[in-house]
Amino acid sequence: MSAEIVQLVEQAGPYLTTAVSAYGVAVFTRAETAAADATADLGRRVLQAVWRRRDERGRAELEAAVQDAAEAPQDEDAVAALRQQIKRVLREDAELRAELARMLPASGEAVHVTASGERSIAAKSIGTAVTGDHTTIQP
Repeated sequence: MSAEIVQLVEQAGPYLTTAVSAYGVAVFTRAETAAADATADLGRRVLQAVWRRRDERGRAELEAAVQDAAEAPQDEDAVAALRQQIKRVLREDAELRAELARMLPASGEAVHVTASGERSIAAKSIGTAVTGDHTTIQP
């Protein structure tokens, strides 16, 4: 398998997981909304691009993989099966590889940010973050 395909699937992974967790199999029919989380929305667009390239049988297989991952998001095998479906399509479709490369963030490294604890926040980059009770910003 080409390094390009592996990299695309790794880059798309967090977006796919978020979209599947948020929408389940409705990810294929859900339209973009202003309220949609940016991560889930990008994952939705990636899955819809893959979906459009599949025949009826391929769509059924992809839908089953999404359903399994949505029902058990902590199940590494279910998530891996979804990634495998996407890798299979990417191996066969250079145009889709190019489309996904344009969709995904340019950096080759995924950013993982974790927030833990009551009222905690997390961000890749941030200007000003004000949290806590009775907090004010001094000019």
